Amino acid sequence: MSDTIFALATARGKAGIAVVRVSGPSALDAAAALGVGPLPVRRGVLRNLMIGDELLDSALVLFFAAGASFTGENVVEFQVHGSEAVVSALLRFLTSLPGLRMAEPGEFTRRALENGMLDLTQVEALADLIDAETEAQRRQAQRVLAGGLGQRAALWRKDLVRAAALIEATIDFADEDIPVDVLPEVRDIVERLSASFAAEIEGSRGSERVRAGFEVAIIGAPNVGKSSLLNALVGREVAITSAVAGTTRDVIEVRMDLGGLPVTLLDTAGLREATDEVERIGVARARERARLADLTVLLLEPGETASDTEADIIAWGKADLVPGPNSVSGLTGQGLDWLVEEIRTGLQQRVSGSGLLIRERHRSALSLASESMASARQSLYDGDPSLELVAADLRTASHALDNLVGKIGVETLLDEIFSSFCIGK
Repeated sequence: MSDTIFALATARGKAGIAVVRVSGPSALDAAAALGVGPLPVRRGVLRNLMIGDELLDSALVLFFAAGASFTGENVVEFQVHGSEAVVSALLRFLTSLPGLRMAEPGEFTRRALENGMLDLTQVEALADLIDAETEAQRRQAQRVLAGGLGQRAALWRKDLVRAAALIEATIDFADEDIPVDVLPEVRDIVERLSASFAAEIEGSRGSERVRAGFEVAIIGAPNVGKSSLLNALVGREVAITSAVAGTTRDVIEVRMDLGGLPVTLLDTAGLREATDEVERIGVARARERARLADLTVLLLEPGETASDTEADIIAWGKADLVPGPNSVSGLTGQGLDWLVEEIRTGLQQRVSGSGLLIRERHRSALSLASESMASARQSLYDGDPSLELVAADLRTASHALDNLVGKIGVETLLDEIFSSFCIGK
């Protein structure tokens, strides 16, 4: 029998409400020790919390029965007034009860995983949801948290089990006449899974960029207004602006929410033939970061013709002095709405068709399954297919899917994942 754990599930400090969560076999005993009588299931009731004869607080108390709670265990939540004194007294009292202990970081979620209430992809999505800074990140995390990837993996695995059963039956009865040729059905399953895996992997880059954030590099000649444009886009002065060419000698990074997408804007050193070593390094870094960025904005002087520099968006600066189409001004804000929409549209095109693989681990697991499908497909279309090799490939693919959802081979990963959770989650 596991310990009963408890923790403050809301942030510390003065607040209107604080939630203390208790999970485990003694959760109801903890409520009883506070003078709370029988509790209805999944319905909040107002109760006085008593420590001996002294009233601690009036609280809304909720009970979730084992099998129908977040952790899969009996869970009691106390919603008390958000006073530090009230919360400290309640946690102190729970500590004194036999069989109860303070939860470790992520322990509630870990129990949800161990009790089958969440799979590993949902646990990771929960961490991403907590860390979400933009609307796109929130939506993506919610899709996976709702079980989308786990459900899809279950369907894939069902097909793999069917194909493996057909192959194994053929191997087991190799010396007997089997009335039905199973290879056409197996080929159909392998073809279907191969296409599905490939489509999901193809969309993984966009999904991973939504999670990690995009990089947009502002490039151009010195003193064209890149730093002023960056400051205007983020709404605060983050880059040094000066009329002296070569002021920006390194890459300045600013993270922001741009149209619901997580974006890191890069203000780069002016692109020119530098005369001193420090600026030369800055220009080299600017070119490299621009090459690696998801999208580049080339800022030109008014009337200047675009050079051979490859850029996704071309804009002309100093629109306050020389207004024109596709011109912007970091000083007055002219053209910023146009530029923001151009950047947002460009990045949206990069995430169109993105799937449910939102982490490198997900893509690696499914890539292994995809490679196994390719190997099985090659064997199946051989003149004299080796069924043993096909069976081995199907098992490898099945194990990869089990690894994806956390059924096998992830023990070393769990501690790292849960260490990023706060206590009480």
